[in-house]
Formats: sequence, structure tokens, C-alpha cells
Amino acid sequence: MPNKSLLKSPDPFSSMPRETCPTCQRPLNVCYCSALVHIPNRIRVLIIQHPLEQKHPFNTGRMAHLCLDNSELVVAESLSDESLGVLLQPRSALLYPSLSWLPQVDLVEPGTPQAEAIQQLVVVDATWRKSKKILHLHPALQQLPRVSFEGELHSNYQVRHSSLENSLSTIESIAMAMQGLEPGIEFQEILRPFEKMIELQTKQG
Repeated sequence: MPNKSLLKSPDPFSSMPRETCPTCQRPLNVCYCSALVHIPNRIRVLIIQHPLEQKHPFNTGRMAHLCLDNSELVVAESLSDESLGVLLQPRSALLYPSLSWLPQVDLVEPGTPQAEAIQQLVVVDATWRKSKKILHLHPALQQLPRVSFEGELHSNYQVRHSSLENSLSTIESIAMAMQGLEPGIEFQEILRPFEKMIELQTKQG
């Protein structure tokens, strides 16, 4: 029989979940809320987030939503035509690369009358594979005018790597797109909590 003196009572705190911040939903020791900003954007940003991203510890789509006063975060992989129709305001555009499998649509160039007329920017927050599935499930999204980036892109997303080269995180993409669409506002400010998160995560090892 085992020596009773070596047996330990279970630690009542060992299985307790870590306390999390109700705003950013991060553990308190890596909460980035002190770096949040509030941007009064004219163009509404609609973020359609895959449910797996909602559970991801970094979740930069939620971070962008917390920083943009005129934004909405919808967590879903599939939306009914009726629900999507309600969400897609007139003069919406989709933030997504112009990949070969997508239909050819008007490309929105910063500084053009078309860009100035945009009322809503639709962003799919998911891995590349999941974002492709979301677009396949919602043909209406594929047909929207598109905001895309050209040239080499440089991401500071050191704590997570994309399967697609030359790509940005969701919040970096939104900052870059909105800066072109609304040049009168400093959208790079929304990267403050992003940089804070990376700093805290790096310190955690």
C-alpha cells in the first residue's frame, strides 16, 4: 500500500479557470484594454467572424470592433439570405484579396468617387480556408465591390502565422483599408492594443 504520508489532497484551485477580462476576453495578465482607442469612423465596419476566431486567444477582429465606434461584430459561419440582406447596407464593399476564384467586380480605389460613396466595409474574420468557405456560402458577398491591397505587405503579427504569404491580420487589414477610405482619420491608432497584445504575449514566452 502507498505511504499515506506521501498522498496529497487535491488542490481546490488547480482546476479553476483563469480570470478573464469581460471586455477583451483575455486572461487578466495579458489584458490589452488599457491600450484601447475609440475612433469615430464614418464608414461602418461589419466584421463577420467565424466561430473559431471568437474562441481564438488573439481574436483581432474583436479588438478592431472595440476600437471602432461605428462597427458591428457578427459571429457566424453561415447566415440566411434574409439576415445577410439586413446586414448589407447600401454601398457596401468587401475587404478581400482579388483572388482568381472570385468573380470580377469593381475594385474600390482610395480617393475615387466610388470610395467616397462607400457606407460600409465588410470584413471576413477567419483563417484563409474558413474565409473561403464563408464566401462560397454567401454569393452576395462575392458580388460586392472589393477593397484589395497591392504590393508587398508587412505584418507585425509575430504571435500567429498565416498560411498565405504576404498577408495581414484582420485588425491590420482594417486599419490599412480604412486609412485609404477615410484619410482624415488616423486609423493606425487602432493598432495600439494589437501592439500591446503582442508585447504582453511575448513576455509570457
